[in-house]
Amino acid sequence: MGSHLRRPGRRAGPHAALKTVKLDYLPHSLHAYFIRGGDLNEPVRYEVERLRTGRTFCTRAVVARQSGGAILNLSCSFQRAEEAAEIQTAKMPLAPVPDDVQLQAEDWPWIMEKRPLVSYPGAGQSTGWVRIKDDLPADDARLHVCGLAFTSDTVQFNAARSIHPIQVPQEKYHETFMGASLDHAMWFHRPMRADQWHLYQWDCHGLTGARGMTVGNLFASDGTHVASIAQEVLLREGTAGSGAAG
Repeated sequence: MGSHLRRPGRRAGPHAALKTVKLDYLPHSLHAYFIRGGDLNEPVRYEVERLRTGRTFCTRAVVARQSGGAILNLSCSFQRAEEAAEIQTAKMPLAPVPDDVQLQAEDWPWIMEKRPLVSYPGAGQSTGWVRIKDDLPADDARLHVCGLAFTSDTVQFNAARSIHPIQVPQEKYHETFMGASLDHAMWFHRPMRADQWHLYQWDCHGLTGARGMTVGNLFASDGTHVASIAQEVLLREGTAGSGAAG
């Protein structure tokens, strides 16, 4: 996936914002624009702006920079826990357990595991299991949110690719298309463990201008709906290896 160099901001961006809020605030949403590809061999500087600190909600803006300029623009909102109605309407789709799905050796294999299900041509959907490989502290809910955000740029490209007029085998994707994540929004609903398996369910709402709109739900293995996601992806044909999306 052509967007993988952008991911350093996906997890560390929210973590940088967390450093500026009290411990009883948890992230409930984030919205990000991926401005240009990052360089894994270069440090990233995170600039956090305190937009608002309220009694219940806090809002922060984060810009991630390297020597070439900004690579990520992120806004995060945090909330203190509130006692209120607890209702879930999203239903986890039927899927084989992770051990029955083939491991995909791609994209950060030393950090996370992916077990995507087959996305058939024309389906407009993709599903797969993902988890952080290393154990995370069980009592650090904020770190698990950051870990979950890191895994969220995955599986959705198959939903967009499945409805593209050009269909090629998985191993030919990078030769045929230049793919990148353009923008990303995520809403966190319930506590979770990012180092345990979660099932991503993605739907692609269409392709236009080399962009695909994907919307997804994220479920814990017991069916708990832990997050909702929306991402616009770039799926540009014939320009594989051309570099950044811009």
